[in-house]
Amino acid sequence: MYNMGMRSLRKYCCIAFVSMALLPWNATAVNQDALTARLFVQNKNTNAVERMLVQTLEAIKEGRLQQALDYVNQLLTISPNFALAHLIHGDLLSAKTRILHGFGDVNAADVTRIQDFKDEAETRIRNYFDRNRGLTQPNLLVELSEKQNHVLFVDTARSRLYVYEKSQRDTLKYVADYYVTIGKNGTGKKDQGDKRTPIGVYFAARKLNRPLPDLYGDAAYPLNYPNEIDSYERKTGSGIWIHGTPRDTYSRPPRASDGCVVLSNPDVQALQNILQTGGTPVVIGVNFQWVGADALKQQAQTKAELSNALESWRRDWVSQNTDAYLSHYTRDFFYSEGDLAKWSSYKRQIQAAKPKVSINLADISMFTYPNAKQNMVVVDFEQEYISPALRNVMKKRQYWVQENGQWKILYEGSA
Repeated sequence: MYNMGMRSLRKYCCIAFVSMALLPWNATAVNQDALTARLFVQNKNTNAVERMLVQTLEAIKEGRLQQALDYVNQLLTISPNFALAHLIHGDLLSAKTRILHGFGDVNAADVTRIQDFKDEAETRIRNYFDRNRGLTQPNLLVELSEKQNHVLFVDTARSRLYVYEKSQRDTLKYVADYYVTIGKNGTGKKDQGDKRTPIGVYFAARKLNRPLPDLYGDAAYPLNYPNEIDSYERKTGSGIWIHGTPRDTYSRPPRASDGCVVLSNPDVQALQNILQTGGTPVVIGVNFQWVGADALKQQAQTKAELSNALESWRRDWVSQNTDAYLSHYTRDFFYSEGDLAKWSSYKRQIQAAKPKVSINLADISMFTYPNAKQNMVVVDFEQEYISPALRNVMKKRQYWVQENGQWKILYEGSA
């Protein structure tokens, strides 16, 4: 019966979620032990629970039944509320005495629940070995301000949150990545209650201090959904947070939230030092393109062009040349009080007397808006405005888009 179980397990694991399409090994002449060891070293920053899960599945695939049981027992010692690990543990024990017909065969009655486990296992495995690509940054223009040290990228297609920090050379350096759950109905949030995760550039507020239901786990950090673009596009809903899981649950399936980005409680705790500062940028997209040095050089050129456009806007404002100043705004421009026509009338009225003004910009940040219909960048800065009648310092946000090859302002307002 033991041999029967061994054959059953090998078939079970290959069919269920570690097929040749997912893992970087196959029937060709490859030193699998060396390859596996190298991958585990390269992925040392990965959550220990996830590493042990992959080790368990890799042992199953190679028919090392007892070692797989040892791995999963250790895994459950670390995370006794990891439901996926409990399912694998049950399958391993059951396979010693009978033939398994599929993943979760120990409790095949709950088909939907079993599919959730399969989806989580496949997502975790696919990402684990995809990390071997080197973890360069996404193909997005990103410039952190002086007060920002980290940026979070959420790739909804991979169910993954990536943490990057600002390096000494004003570039981004990979720190860590974590499995996440997104909305039950995927992405592209539009309406209240649609159970979708929004796509865009958001900023995380500090941890909510009020008591929360156990659903949100150890901590919750609200995102500023709907942002300015969301509101302009008449998207509804609110309460999109980064938060943890119920205390009896280690993780949830890839698509199981009401739109929030959900991590395990240990992973939320690992992010607390980054998120507790408030205002941490969170870029949520679909299928980020991970690029190397050449593409990042192109991004540096785009950043320089946008920086020049921002400085030109500032100079034209200082000069009180209203026509030149308004030329920096797209025809579709909007702000809290109206459209370009109303903005133009307001500015012409103020600048008619051509008062002498001083305008200084500091603490500038830039983030490409992911999956947008046109190339769009969110630009935040601290603006100091001084005129004979007023001195004002404010945090400002603009959305810049490319229009006929030139950078133009689509939105402007306080941040």
